[in-house]
Amino acid sequence: MANKVLVVAIGGNSLIKDPQHMSVPDQYRALGETSAHIASIIRDGWHVAIGHGNGPQVGFILRRSELAAHELHEVPLDVCGADTQGAIGYELQQNLANDFRNMGMDRRAVTVITQVEVAADDAAFANPSKPIGSFMDETMAVQRRDRDGWVVREDAGRGWRRVVASPRPMRIVEEDAVKALIHDDFVVITVGGGGIPVVADDRGLLHGVAAVIDKDHASALLASVIKADVFIISTAIERVALDWGRPSQRFVDRMTLGEAKAYLAEGTHFAAGSMAPKIEACIDYLERGGGEAVISSPESLELALMGRAGTHIVHD
Repeated sequence: MANKVLVVAIGGNSLIKDPQHMSVPDQYRALGETSAHIASIIRDGWHVAIGHGNGPQVGFILRRSELAAHELHEVPLDVCGADTQGAIGYELQQNLANDFRNMGMDRRAVTVITQVEVAADDAAFANPSKPIGSFMDETMAVQRRDRDGWVVREDAGRGWRRVVASPRPMRIVEEDAVKALIHDDFVVITVGGGGIPVVADDRGLLHGVAAVIDKDHASALLASVIKADVFIISTAIERVALDWGRPSQRFVDRMTLGEAKAYLAEGTHFAAGSMAPKIEACIDYLERGGGEAVISSPESLELALMGRAGTHIVHD
């Protein structure tokens, strides 16, 4: 097993466990629980790259920005993503460093502020669907639409919100840096929040865009480009269920790539915006030649890599 490469995509429950524990110290402690399991995996000989979500954290920054708009400039969405990559990366780096010291390991973790290129003509830009920021009344929503070019939508009678595109990741801009760091035995924290979305102009120059990239899709792309042996998505449940929420619900230990595609196509097993993108990301990774994809909970990561927990998605 020595020298095998693993990509772990950390879900939101590794950052915020419940609405009563959302402060920065709460998030630090929550990350510490997941960090200990990742450090244990690294002690077993794995080279590891880590992706993570950032949805609530970006929401917090946007809200602070909105509240202070009468006095300070507002923060663009792409810069919010960069801010969270630094903050969450710092918290995870420090937790891992402390775990390594406690375990007597000579390992180091580093965070790469990571841009991810998306296509300027991605169909998602024509149909923005990802709500961000605070609720507004209709007057304010129309004002932001007309003044700032926002796309706004009414949200189930609760008010109006800004919506942005969620395009597919095409290229990890800092790919070479990530590969070099893994080669030099660093644990690399990267593609935070799915990466900072950027597009290239006609001259190949990059520009940030107001969009949100799914962190599981970005982490799957990361796993492909660094040729990870295993891609694991850490989420709130220990295994994937079919017929989720129904009397016929059943948990699955293993499914083939073909089975995963068939279950996804049926459209009844995996919730959109929840488990469905995770299954899609696993399929993408395997179809690009990846070894094995696993979905499990943070506390089951070690057992999942031993084949004793989680749902394993494998080639036919």
